[in-house]
Amino acid sequence: MMPMQGSLSIERMCQLAQVSRVGFYRSLQKQTPMEEDMEVRSAIQKIALEHRRRYGYRRITAELRRRGMLVNHKRVARMMREDGLLGIQPRAFVVTTDSDHELEVYLNLARRMKLTGINQLWVADITYIRLQAEFVYLAVILDACSRKVVGWALERTLAARFARLPRERRSRRKTSVGRRMRPARRS
Repeated sequence: MMPMQGSLSIERMCQLAQVSRVGFYRSLQKQTPMEEDMEVRSAIQKIALEHRRRYGYRRITAELRRRGMLVNHKRVARMMREDGLLGIQPRAFVVTTDSDHELEVYLNLARRMKLTGINQLWVADITYIRLQAEFVYLAVILDACSRKVVGWALERTLAARFARLPRERRSRRKTSVGRRMRPARRS
């Protein structure tokens, strides 16, 4: 029996409302999935927020089943994707600096400097860029005051000469940009 039905049969209620029984049952089928979807979406959002968006669709499906909701993992994944609730996996912290060595450690003299103009202090860094099939390494020299690129180099290997390339290229060219762009020819 449906709520608020009282003692009337569905057939009698349809006659009084001048609606066919088939139409009545079709209207129930249209509303029930939407209400159920909203209930499932609400539960998914609560679980995702409870676990700080660390749960993916598999864990959320398992949690919904523990809470008594019969849901398919594909449905949960689709709803999470539509709502932008895909799980965020924390990346493991990787230590890249080897501080346990016998080499001399130099003071950071740049910290004491008061910069008043350009070309008083240059800072350099080397990083890698992940491409589809390989890594390339980028060495950059920046002017600490203006934060402009003074020189840069891009190589496939991390050889010792690679770290010197931006400086050497800078001294060969009297320009403030690492690679000189040729001016466009006008015809």
